Amino acid sequence: MKTPENTSESENGTKTSGENLSYWFSSAIKPLTFEKLTHNTDTDILVIGGGIAGLTTAYCLAKEGRKVILVEDGYIGSGETGRTTAHITCALDNHYFELEKTFDVQTAKLAATSHMAAVEWIANTVKHHKINCHFKRVYGYLFLHPSDTKETLEKEYEATKRAGLNTELLNSVPSVVGEKGKWCLKFADQAQFHILLYLKGLASAFIKLGGEIYTQTKAANITTVGAIANGFKIKANHIVVATNAPINDWVMMHTKQWPYLTYVIAAKVPKGILPYALWWDTGDANSKWIIKPYHYVRLEELDEQYDMLIAGGEDHRTGQADDERIKEEERYAKLEKWTKKRFPAIEAIEFKWSGQVLEPIDSLAYIGKNPADENIYIITGHSGNGMTHGTLGGMIISDIIIGKENPWIKIYSPSRITLNTTADYLHEVGNMVAQFGDWITPEHIKKIDDLKLGDGGIISVGLKKIAAYRDPQNNLHAFSAVCPHLGGILQWNADEKTFDCPLHGSRFTNEGKVINGPSISDLKKI
Repeated sequence: MKTPENTSESENGTKTSGENLSYWFSSAIKPLTFEKLTHNTDTDILVIGGGIAGLTTAYCLAKEGRKVILVEDGYIGSGETGRTTAHITCALDNHYFELEKTFDVQTAKLAATSHMAAVEWIANTVKHHKINCHFKRVYGYLFLHPSDTKETLEKEYEATKRAGLNTELLNSVPSVVGEKGKWCLKFADQAQFHILLYLKGLASAFIKLGGEIYTQTKAANITTVGAIANGFKIKANHIVVATNAPINDWVMMHTKQWPYLTYVIAAKVPKGILPYALWWDTGDANSKWIIKPYHYVRLEELDEQYDMLIAGGEDHRTGQADDERIKEEERYAKLEKWTKKRFPAIEAIEFKWSGQVLEPIDSLAYIGKNPADENIYIITGHSGNGMTHGTLGGMIISDIIIGKENPWIKIYSPSRITLNTTADYLHEVGNMVAQFGDWITPEHIKKIDDLKLGDGGIISVGLKKIAAYRDPQNNLHAFSAVCPHLGGILQWNADEKTFDCPLHGSRFTNEGKVINGPSISDLKKI
């Protein structure tokens, strides 16, 4: 097996799930690539997906002495993991007092314990393998969105105490301008790192344990006996699908979670002005979206003079930005305005990108055996806690396969049913069904001639819906605008230059190539 090699092939963004490269891809590291699979092979365990969930799973199982092969259709971290902001935290998107209502106090406590264990696992792995990834222990601060009230923080404080977390109510928000004199909830023992440097170290550790990695190797035809990758057979006793959106499941898991796009900006700030910390607001209580989109901020070391402030938010259902009459590309301006008001020391925006998160209907990720399968496992539904959920995925799946008891297996089981979320479930299903109305709604553009260089859109030709893109060289690319997954009509994302499905979040490049599941097929060329 080759050691990792550096290549500039992904510098144009084609190997990531969007046109805009994140700060991580643009700093300190080249794309991490290995050999492509070029032969039939067999293994004990096949892991599909080279993000934090897949790589952690592969490492954990290799550490147990199992034979593991990992395949990734892009490069290591080139999916949603490389588009994160890399908060390592036990502060969950859906607050602990809400977890108590959805489940019970004991489940909320188990969730808290699991996320803190994931934080510790990352810290110990970084230390053990001496991974230079800018890992830091930091505080986290949860403060009020203008639409929210102090009662939210008080309820969350009490719930975190019941869950056994180290939290404290403060009467001001440290280092955030405009929030002085307002309350916040302080979380101790949080962390942050440079995600791609971390994955580089974890991949090296996995290889030293005898693991094999194949990049630019797309898995398909996943069954209980293995998969086909790049046209070659991989036989396996256990198959782990860690692809953010499961590509082995056609319907079931995609009715239990929903895709959202989130936006990120990064700007220089003079070193020493801000502490290394994590900040989050409590979310927009008046939002039309179930998830209550919130803002999240952190600092990343850059050089001797500057740090990089990374801020995110302005979320919406994938493919449905226009429902709020705010286009994808316009959301960065809103995010910049929000950030400058609270962190006025930032300079010009250096980077911008978006990422897709899958929101589970009951707040907890889905980690474990795929429903109805005995030897196929999935890790999905990370919400905004991908670093800890992905790490937990590796810890839990490894324990299931080797037969070790684990107190978190039940609460993260993909087969669980949560009756207390019925209203939210019906709301999201109604949203999904409404998207089929796009079959009869007016087209995005009237005719092909309306397309400018570098622009795309949806055109009606008779009863057909066409996804069209005119590249900078004036070449026209045209495809069926019907998502191969379940027949949703795609929407043009002018920011990332992708065609996005508003049903389940499948996304395609402007050349029709699938870059986000659940679709496993490219768009049909016209």
